[in-house]
Amino acid sequence: MSDAPIIDWEVFQQARAELGADFIRILGYFREDGTKSVAAIEAALRARNAVALVIPAHTLKGEARQFGADALADLAEDIEAEARKCVEWRQSPDGLITEAVRLRPLFEETLAAFDTEVNPLVERRGFGRREVVTNQGFGRI
Repeated sequence: MSDAPIIDWEVFQQARAELGADFIRILGYFREDGTKSVAAIEAALRARNAVALVIPAHTLKGEARQFGADALADLAEDIEAEARKCVEWRQSPDGLITEAVRLRPLFEETLAAFDTEVNPLVERRGFGRREVVTNQGFGRI
């Protein structure tokens, strides 16, 4: 795995600014849709159905990209592209098992990073550096 961050925080913050008050709701949709997409990808691989891989991988790729989840989007894009080749060549998607094994943990890691970023109890000190604040000094002199 590379040392590159899994989230492009500048893209994330831009989406947050553009979506404004709707941001948290739409991020929740990403969580719900992403969970469904990951499950659909896993089910399609178990069924050895390349056709059933394309749409959930495409959906996950697009939604992840909107929030700066580049590592997740790249993995979903790889799955989508390979699934399309399998469909075209009428082959089994068995070669995607390695990618599928990485998908759920990466999705969960992405969600955890998002949760940390939107948690109001986390003090932000620039991109990539976050500290949990146990007492924010409320009521202190």
